[in-house]
Amino acid sequence: MDSEYILETRGLTKEFKGFVAVSDFNLRVRRGTIHALIGPNGAGKTTVFNLLTKFLRPTSGSIFFKGRDITGHKPAQIARGGIIRSFQISAVFPHLSVLENVRIGLQRGLGTSYHFWKSDSTLDGLNDRAMELLEAVDLASFAKTMTVELPYGRKRALEIATTLALEPELMLLDEPTQGMGHEDVGRVVDLIRKVAADRTILMVEHNLSVVADLSHTITVLQHGSLLAEGPYDEVSKNPRVLEAYVGTAA
Repeated sequence: MDSEYILETRGLTKEFKGFVAVSDFNLRVRRGTIHALIGPNGAGKTTVFNLLTKFLRPTSGSIFFKGRDITGHKPAQIARGGIIRSFQISAVFPHLSVLENVRIGLQRGLGTSYHFWKSDSTLDGLNDRAMELLEAVDLASFAKTMTVELPYGRKRALEIATTLALEPELMLLDEPTQGMGHEDVGRVVDLIRKVAADRTILMVEHNLSVVADLSHTITVLQHGSLLAEGPYDEVSKNPRVLEAYVGTAA
């Protein structure tokens, strides 16, 4: 496999009792880029993410990360290897502080089990790095805030910070701007661009303005199959893509 690409799938297929959710899907994600996976509802985008992170096993096909076949790996192996995923629903601990949420992500680096039943003082050595990550996502002023009190857009920023704490080489962002108002969308777009400076991002996103603003390459899925691929200016003018999006996007 060409080392230019950090992630590749070959013939990736997933069937559910006769229903083909993803069919013979070939994807190549170039290192150091933001790559968007788009398509109408039910196109198979989240299924692809579940296959890449091994929440689902493929019916057939292969997945390669940094040139290694990871098709048979378990979710924890995928995460330890450098592929970290966020989800459509914000996955943070609401009754811990913002700082404590990031420290949980950093605990893996201690080489010990999570310190859920130990004194907070055992984790004080992680505070400086946690604050660096919070500053990176413009949340330093919220460090002591209980996460449940954060506005929705800030919770998504916190999720990105906890994802960064795991030191990913490839970040999979599932609908990072879903449910956000215009101001929050702009903030998260800026944040994604910032954190993409030294890593690769593959994202599923319905907001085509966000896709156009951020993405170097766009892959369009329809009925689980590759419909089109290329830069936004090219893909957005593709008659097959326009037909697929009739009634669902401008």
